[in-house]
Amino acid sequence: MSNEYRMCTRCVMDTTADDIVFDERGVCNYCTEFLERSSHVIFQNPETRRKELEDLVRRIKKDGEGKRYDCVVGVSGGVDSSWVLVKAVELGLRPLAVHMDNGWNSELAQSNIANLVRKLRVDLYTHVIDWNEYRSLMQAFFDADVIDVELLYDNAMLGVDYGQAAKHDVNYILSGTNQATEGMRMPSNWNWFKYDKRNIKALAKHFANITLKTFPSFSTINFIQYEFLRKIRWISFLDYMEYNKFESMGSLQRDFAYKPYPYKHYESVFTRFYQGYILPEKFGVDKRKLHLATLVVSGQITREEALKSLDGIPYPTDEELAQDRVYFLKKMGWTETQLSNYLKRPEKAHDSYPSEKKLYTFCAKVYKTFKQ
Repeated sequence: MSNEYRMCTRCVMDTTADDIVFDERGVCNYCTEFLERSSHVIFQNPETRRKELEDLVRRIKKDGEGKRYDCVVGVSGGVDSSWVLVKAVELGLRPLAVHMDNGWNSELAQSNIANLVRKLRVDLYTHVIDWNEYRSLMQAFFDADVIDVELLYDNAMLGVDYGQAAKHDVNYILSGTNQATEGMRMPSNWNWFKYDKRNIKALAKHFANITLKTFPSFSTINFIQYEFLRKIRWISFLDYMEYNKFESMGSLQRDFAYKPYPYKHYESVFTRFYQGYILPEKFGVDKRKLHLATLVVSGQITREEALKSLDGIPYPTDEELAQDRVYFLKKMGWTETQLSNYLKRPEKAHDSYPSEKKLYTFCAKVYKTFKQ
């Protein structure tokens, strides 16, 4: 990363991403790579897209014959996953909605999910993680000073979604992940490998002296078992349709009394505090830049609109930040001094502790060679 601050002239990514580089026009590698990798999805011919969606829905229905459900949809309360659930039902699928509650749900997220499943008349499975164990794991991550505390939620979510698909003999998990709103590559210094069960176990043992008991963890081996042996497919469902986040949000508000969040993934109180305060203060990372940059390059907002959204703190208001700060301290059992000391300590790399990232990279290379 250059010592001189720069921002891309096309999107809003900047030199807080370690490996960012700029061409002679000042355009960054992030939006260039994004267009090279994702243009065929985002700007796909409408008729081709329609046929691919019809083929996918036909396969899901055929594989689901005689079963209670034909797909699993993980729902967080956010726009992307909510829209997946709506479209799945509209297309005649029989989804099981799956939600993971790690103790940090906002009341707004719970209300949005309740309104959706009630009006769509779909079953909802909610997995509630044991709070004492989850809090201990979070504390271990804080004590380790690693960046990706949300690895815990993301990893457990994978475990719950794949676990429910296997339990109900379902071959498809329809996800809200998509190229149009989140297809730009995450900078390597902004998060960590999401299948890293070994890293979670190592931090838990080293800093909290605990082993995983009820935590629904997910490893590289689990991924291989579910995807290649059980033939459960993780589908980025929104890539099969023309997806505009703001149009979808309008429909959700109109038809399902949906209440939007100010920024992506702010349906969780902790995610809101983590992305809006901890990441910028301790790690110098503002994830709004990546989310907004993706929307700019995919044509959903203008660069000027993105720059305006970046003006000010990554929180709706100072008052709400203060409220979440108090809530976080109380829920974690911290004092202001503990939070201050945590924010001042230097970051440590995830792979300074045991990790299975290298195992995944090796397996991916073997698979790619075998496939070729």
